[in-house]
This record gives sequence, structure tokens and C-alpha cells, in this order.
Amino acid sequence: MKKINWGIIGLGNIAQSFSEGFFGLENSKLLAVSSSNDSKLKYFKNRYEISENYIFKNYEDLLKCKDVDIVYIALPNNLHYEWVDKCIEKNKKILVEKPAFLKLDHAEVIKEKILNKNLFFTEGYMYRYNPQIRKSLEIIKSNELGDVISMESSFCKNILTKKKFFFFEKNKKIDTNNRLFNKDLGGGCILDLGCYPTSFSLLIASMINGVNFRKFKLKNVKKEINFTGVDIDAEAELCFDDNFTSKIKSSFKNSSGSSTIIYCEKGNLLINNSWTGKTEVIKIINGKRELIKNKYEKNIYSYEINEISKNILEGKNEPFYPAVTIEETIVNTNILESWLNA
Repeated sequence: MKKINWGIIGLGNIAQSFSEGFFGLENSKLLAVSSSNDSKLKYFKNRYEISENYIFKNYEDLLKCKDVDIVYIALPNNLHYEWVDKCIEKNKKILVEKPAFLKLDHAEVIKEKILNKNLFFTEGYMYRYNPQIRKSLEIIKSNELGDVISMESSFCKNILTKKKFFFFEKNKKIDTNNRLFNKDLGGGCILDLGCYPTSFSLLIASMINGVNFRKFKLKNVKKEINFTGVDIDAEAELCFDDNFTSKIKSSFKNSSGSSTIIYCEKGNLLINNSWTGKTEVIKIINGKRELIKNKYEKNIYSYEINEISKNILEGKNEPFYPAVTIEETIVNTNILESWLNA
């Protein structure tokens, strides 16, 4: 079976988690990686059995590699636009980690370029490939619960006092150079976590008859900014076309969780652990709760990698529904930028 050859630029924590998804896939191969960090290159080379010929210290060299079919951009948020643009120059298919862009005009420029070159592009919201999330969408589409009325969605992690999270330890002074707390690097809870609830809200809005998901406004915005200048707690009401409202929340200071509840005419759909796997879907009708079971057969990233490779093998330039299209990326970038500036 033909395999799609993947390259990764940027070998941080997210790239490592993502790369675990290649194990057991028949249509995908992690062929090449690039980083300026020798220890990370050595780890990836050994862990994923990458040939020395495909270990690059320079991102540009990986993009020049003709054997690479698609590039996964796992760099800090502020570098996404630059390297998406460079991938387009080299005619590479693209998966860029979320959030794809920090500015709406950047997203619009990229849309024009990928359409002109007819290139595959998608943004890395792996929850869209989660079997439990897809089961939730099937339930909504079936109209079993009636029309969707509204929703609430959050992604909150207490990284300020949690014993250990990424680079932090409890009571350790915040490093202003860390991407999560550096405004210039695209830090803050809205961009790092809040992009998930906004993205899911967009997806649900797009499923509702009569709702134009491209038209939105934000109400009741609340934010807390820390001493580094980034938001560490944020919430808002995201209103689409006055017909559908989603209450969204993200935080670095509380552990209220990562759940979504979709309110419908005849019942509700509760989705616990909405974003990162081990997702639990509960259907609630007349107070009765039914747990929807859907067995996970693969690593959560394996679903994403497998389907994107399938897209490419079939000659598609847009990802299969409900993965994120460039049009959704543009709207979500607009929402995030508006939330940040509100």
C-alpha cells in the first residue's frame, strides 16, 4: 500500500505526542524531522526509526526534500504564518498546529495562495477526528434531540499552581520567555486553549439551518491579564447571526475542565473531555442519562494522521468533513482576534 510521507518542523511536546500516532498506520510514514536541537533530533531518530538522510537541522532543508509529501508545522504560534507561506512556496501539503494564524489578514493571504496552487491545507484540531465527537455529530444530525438551541464549551487547565505542566513546577517563577506566557509568541489561554471551544462552536453553528457561521459577535467578554501581558482567564458569549449562542471559556488558572454541553429542543448532549481523547458522550432526555459508547481503536492522533493521508491519497485538496477547512480557519482566526482585542 502506498504511504504518504510526513515531515515535521518543530519537535516540541505536541510534535512528540502527534508522532506517536504513526505507529500501526499502513498509509502513513514519519519520514523526516527538523529541529535546531540535537537531543530532540536524536530522540526522534531513535524512537521513530528515521533515516539519517531525513534528519534536518534547518527547516528549509526539510521543505526542499522531494520525498516529503506533507509538512506538519508544530512551531510556536507566532511562526505559523511564516512557515505555512514557505511550505506553499515549495508546493508542500500542509497541516499546521492550532491556532493556524494570529491575524485575520494572514489567514486570508494564505487562503488565496493555497487556492491558487490547489494545495491541501488543514489546521490541527485533532478532536475533529475523534470517534466520540463524530458520534456526537451523528446524534445532532439525526434530529433525535430536535433543533440545537445553544451550547457551552470550555477548555480550562490550572497550570499556575499545578505541580507540573509542561515547563512549570508549583511555586516556580513564570518564565516570560515561555510561549504560553509570552504575548509576542502568541501566548495566553485564548489562543492556546480557547481556540478549541471557538472551533467547536463554529462546527455546531454550521450544522444549524438558517445560521450563517461567518457572521458573529461577542458579548459579555471577561478577561484576566497577568503581569506578562497575556490572558490567563477568559470567557465570552459567541453569538452567530442572532440565532445561536455559545458560551465559551478558557483558563490557565482553574481546573473546571474541558467539557461541552449542547442544548437541544428534546434533550441535551454532554461531552466530557471534549478535546484530547478519552471523550465521554452522555445523551440526556427527560432527565435520563445514556452513556454513548464508542471504542477507541487507535491513538487519538492516529485518527487525524490516517484520515489526512487518506485525503491526499485520494487526491483531495480539502480535508473530509468535519475536519477544518481554510474557510473555517479564517472565521476562527477572526473570532480569536476579536476575543483577544475585546
